[in-house]
Amino acid sequence: MFKLFGRHQNSILKTIKHWLLENSRVLITASTSAGIVILFRSLGLLQTWEWALYDNFFRLRPTEPLDPRIVIVGITEADIQKYGYPINDQLLAELLQKLHSLQPRAIGLDIYRDLPQEPGHQKLVTALENIPNIIGIEKIGTDNNLGIKAPSILEQKQQIGFNNFVIDADGKIRRGLLYMHLENGNFRTSFPLKLALNYLKVEGIKPKPANKPSYLQLGQAVFYRFKINDGAYIRADAGGYQFLANPRKKGRFHRFTMNDLLSGNISPKLFKDRIILIGYTAISVKDLHIYSYSTRLFSAPQKISGVELQANFLSQILSSALDGRANIKVLPEPVEWLLIIVFSWIGANLSWELLLPRKSILITLFIGISITGIFYVSFIYGGWWLPVIPPILALTGSASMIMFHLAHLREELQKSTEFLQSVINAIPDPIFVKDKYHRRIVLNEAYGKFIGYPIDNLLIKTDYELFPPNEANVFWQQDELVFQTHQEQENEEYFTDAQGISHIIATKRTLHQDAAGNLFLVGVIRDITERKKMEENLKEAAARLELDNAQLKQLGDSLHHQANHDPLTGLPNRKQFYECLSQAIEWANLNDKMVGLLFLDLNGFKAVNDTLGHAIGDLLLKEVAKRLQGCLRGSDTVSRLGGDEFTVILPGIPGKLGASRVAEKICHTINQPFKLENNTLSVGTSIGISLYPLDAEEIDQLINHADSAMYEDKKKHKKQR
Repeated sequence: MFKLFGRHQNSILKTIKHWLLENSRVLITASTSAGIVILFRSLGLLQTWEWALYDNFFRLRPTEPLDPRIVIVGITEADIQKYGYPINDQLLAELLQKLHSLQPRAIGLDIYRDLPQEPGHQKLVTALENIPNIIGIEKIGTDNNLGIKAPSILEQKQQIGFNNFVIDADGKIRRGLLYMHLENGNFRTSFPLKLALNYLKVEGIKPKPANKPSYLQLGQAVFYRFKINDGAYIRADAGGYQFLANPRKKGRFHRFTMNDLLSGNISPKLFKDRIILIGYTAISVKDLHIYSYSTRLFSAPQKISGVELQANFLSQILSSALDGRANIKVLPEPVEWLLIIVFSWIGANLSWELLLPRKSILITLFIGISITGIFYVSFIYGGWWLPVIPPILALTGSASMIMFHLAHLREELQKSTEFLQSVINAIPDPIFVKDKYHRRIVLNEAYGKFIGYPIDNLLIKTDYELFPPNEANVFWQQDELVFQTHQEQENEEYFTDAQGISHIIATKRTLHQDAAGNLFLVGVIRDITERKKMEENLKEAAARLELDNAQLKQLGDSLHHQANHDPLTGLPNRKQFYECLSQAIEWANLNDKMVGLLFLDLNGFKAVNDTLGHAIGDLLLKEVAKRLQGCLRGSDTVSRLGGDEFTVILPGIPGKLGASRVAEKICHTINQPFKLENNTLSVGTSIGISLYPLDAEEIDQLINHADSAMYEDKKKHKKQR
């Protein structure tokens, strides 16, 4: 299993290595483009562009319905002209009493009142003391700004909220505040949140920690705490509990003037159980601000009053908590970087695959528009503020870099092909040059003559259009092998020309690279058809000669066997017997061993020949030969000297006792009945034994001693009968 895993692992590593080599230019370009965009973004160079597009997403967003929970009582220019500026405490007290009588759920006083404005200051104090649901406003001092305090009576009742805004570098307000922590350890609640909490308390909704303890949850909404690099922001001030604003278009609230209220020109049901915000809307007061909806393409930004901005923050809190309206969310910074990297790779890869600049530009433009559209839909329906500018810049940047690189490659390719063309035309062998897509880019005249087509036609056709599929497949595989291994290859292939004549060719393929990195496969062809025919003829002649030699050897072996073996039994004959005995004695002398020699003669064999015929006698001799071979060692040699005489050579026999035991075994074997063609025969054997060197040291003497011993044994058998 581990070996199998190792083989698969090696295969995977080779595949990855090949892919990296093939796509190295794309990877380098994509990484470079993504790195530049991430650097620009980290330096804040794209922040203004992203803010502008973000504001346009708001401006193009479908108009939301009016929020009926909030009513704005604005102090207009006309009110100032009629009642003066600032309005005195008596008039403000009357205004508050009038509003209180309309039974609102909360009243937000977006008017600073840190100093008395006579006449009527005491009446205002009394009104503020007696109206339980009024929320005043203060401005917390920051840096060199000392701030503005709220009326002391409201501070005592803890019915105040701060009015501090977070203003971006371009002067727009895109963030709101829920809480601020002061240096003394205390914290303050913002003016819109204070009003929202009063309103939501009636609905049974109280603030509580979200899944992340640092986040605030109100009803259905989680208010994601702003971080220094959220959205398009880079190293922004994230002090306090900030959140990204999700405002409504201007005019999405019921609006009345102070004069409408004091004159009774109102509908009381619009005020009951609502939140009433009172504040200046007159331009002369200069309490005007720019937010996302203020953007205009061809005109100055349209500002809104502070009280309406507070209404937007208040509406966002209420609609998120009660209606599930989406708060603005952003991706984690690493995910945004990943997005940039992905689109950078897409741009580089598309341009590399498409090759044509026009197609690349159109596809890149389409993807850029698609990114904008998809991110806009995510913003509309999910509240996601996704970075549009960085991915588009990474996409177009990497695509442009690849297009410039391809243009450079094409220029160098043109130079290289012109040079190659001038060189190979002087070479008599057919030569082709292909690019990494297996397309012919240069051919010499010899190649055109060899294949039988004009060169112009060959340059626009592929191998599969010119040759049979099996030949084209081989050409493609051999070309690809060189491109993958970067090693020289030589291969023999079949090649069919324009007249349908097949050739056998030897093609040598090598890989070359120009200064721009373009790869060229150069193939040199040699027609080896005639040489192959000669080789085949030589092979056939060699095969015939080898067959003749084999037959001669077989004949020689047969003659040698016939000369040294008995034709009837296949046993060594007398000549071979003498050679074997001589070798056994030489071996015995070298190894200080003995050799036993047995002479055998069949008893009653003549009677078998006389009564049953020579055919049965021959069968009997064959069976005797088989039995002798079957009961002896592989190193022992059985020979037939002629007639019914047999010999047995026993190399390395330990002594007479061992030879006697072999003789007894032979006798027992031969004495067993023979069944030959429905005849059952019983014959015996007489055996003479001699030992070298005990009985004789000369071969003839050794043989004579064994022969004499056999005749003595034969006499014994005759007497016994």
